[in-house]
Amino acid sequence: MLRDNMTSIVQKIARQALVTFRTPSSFGDKAFLGNQCKLQSLMTEIRAADLKIAPRKVDSASTPLPHNPPVTYMHICETDEFSMGVFLLKSGASIPLHDHPGMYGMLKVLYGKVRITCFDRLDKSTSVASDTQFNPPLLPFQRGALRSILGSVGEFTEESGPCILTPDRNNLHQIDAVDGPTAFLDILAPPYDPDDGRDCHYYNVLQSASDSEDKKAEGQKEVWLMEVSQPSEFWCGGEPYPGPEVKI
Repeated sequence: MLRDNMTSIVQKIARQALVTFRTPSSFGDKAFLGNQCKLQSLMTEIRAADLKIAPRKVDSASTPLPHNPPVTYMHICETDEFSMGVFLLKSGASIPLHDHPGMYGMLKVLYGKVRITCFDRLDKSTSVASDTQFNPPLLPFQRGALRSILGSVGEFTEESGPCILTPDRNNLHQIDAVDGPTAFLDILAPPYDPDDGRDCHYYNVLQSASDSEDKKAEGQKEVWLMEVSQPSEFWCGGEPYPGPEVKI
């Protein structure tokens, strides 16, 4: 067995992720938070070179083709407890607003810059009041599909720490490539599993016609989300992971 100081950083991250997320009943307690902090610290250290990934040249995603998806994914590993891989976004690409039902996650930029617009649900049972007006007006069936949330926006580079999501914080977010191509390491715990109630849903942000400009400051406004089908301009391709092998 390799000595620990010879173990790749991505292997260390995978091992720590397994320790952190293997006991769901402990999520939120002191031991879990301590392990989550250790995982965050390891994620902060990783760089693209550790995964043998070189920054891509500028390649616009404005006119994607079937063989040239705007986003690709490198699968690294997956267990019942977590999944880990790398998302690569072309210049101008976006991962649309989506959720992670009941899931934790960490996102660490490897190169380039991303803008992450995060949302927190205010009340899962809230629906649009009949006297709330939107522009354009909503159809009757759309009013039951909306939820009230709070939003915040941040930009992350390889020098930034990880962006962290929990079942209640930052769980809905949109990720945009800023000023060129970008890539980030992504951990989700547990992985998506539609059979276990963890399917990905997409949303549009709606603005009430009565909202005033002073209510639109990011991180302070209340908005409405409407669930939609996966946007037609977004899809994710796959490509091989070139980095060190990870054993779990």
